[in-house]
Amino acid sequence: MNESEFLNISDAVFDRIETAMDAPELDVDVNRNGNVLEIEFDDGAKVIVNRHLPNQEIWLAARSGGFHYRRDEQGNWVSTRDGGEFYMQLSELVKAHTGVVPRF
Repeated sequence: MNESEFLNISDAVFDRIETAMDAPELDVDVNRNGNVLEIEFDDGAKVIVNRHLPNQEIWLAARSGGFHYRRDEQGNWVSTRDGGEFYMQLSELVKAHTGVVPRF
């Protein structure tokens, strides 16, 4: 995929996250600034999602660690470390701070 395609696809990922975080049952603050999307929870914790253009990856950072995801042939974002799926990991992180599983 070329740079423009990656930017469009990763923008869609950010849009999808923002839409899910707007759910009334989730009390989180979401701030998007360029390549970085920050989710802040009531307990002061943050989850940071950003896109890494040179590697065409989505990166996820939380207190529990950092994770890198690449898009596979089916269009899923898969962890370069353990093969886990991006939205599943993000759901677990959000649930840990809110008690609510977001719907992506």
